[in-house]
Amino acid sequence: MTVVQVVPRPAGAQRGDPAPWEQLAPEARSSIPLSEVRLALQAGRGARGPWRPASRVAPAELPPRGDDRAAAVLCLLFERQGQARVVLTRRSRSLRHHAGEVCFPGGRLDQDEEPLGAALREAREEVGLLPATVEVIGELGPLTTRSSTALVHCFVGCAVGGDEGAAGPALDVCSEEVERVFDVALADLAAPGVFHEELWPLAGPGGVALRAVPFFDLPAPADELVWGATGRMLVELLDVVLCRRAQG
Repeated sequence: MTVVQVVPRPAGAQRGDPAPWEQLAPEARSSIPLSEVRLALQAGRGARGPWRPASRVAPAELPPRGDDRAAAVLCLLFERQGQARVVLTRRSRSLRHHAGEVCFPGGRLDQDEEPLGAALREAREEVGLLPATVEVIGELGPLTTRSSTALVHCFVGCAVGGDEGAAGPALDVCSEEVERVFDVALADLAAPGVFHEELWPLAGPGGVALRAVPFFDLPAPADELVWGATGRMLVELLDVVLCRRAQG
């Protein structure tokens, strides 16, 4: 059953652009193996296609907030039956911030902590993932969010030691922070009808600008809504992979 999330959609929100990968036929994005993700990340963001990058919000557009520490998250991938799958969590509804939202394991950096170390530490604390079982294969572009000027770093890692067709990495969920852990195939994120974008008006020093907010409406069995910063990271990951197919 889908948990209804509170989406702070402002007045004046409007429909945005289609998915960057919409130009690819459905059959051309129906399967994304982990090996292809690895190659795309190794090629780097300089190999991106002609599609526009995921929208960013400049710090000057955002109001100051109390906690300006950088954050780091882990986009954990594994492969089942030839399909790259990504691990996502739904945050506990008892938390003060982003309650009930779907996100990657992650959180704020501790003092003198490096972003990668923070991402791995948070993944261990939230879902019991041992750092030794993760192979980091890339990093997405850092971004800011609507509620903070602090950068969010996203590292992409593979679960190591699993077998083809396995249920996925062994996890031990911290119930105080995480309500649910699930996984979804990258190809399912790119399937027709799953993605849509909204343009939200955002007031800033230069007036009102439109900010692109991505949404992934996942059907059963995931039956979840992914949006906001996590959605932007997934857009970039899919764009990096699928632009290579568009280029032939």
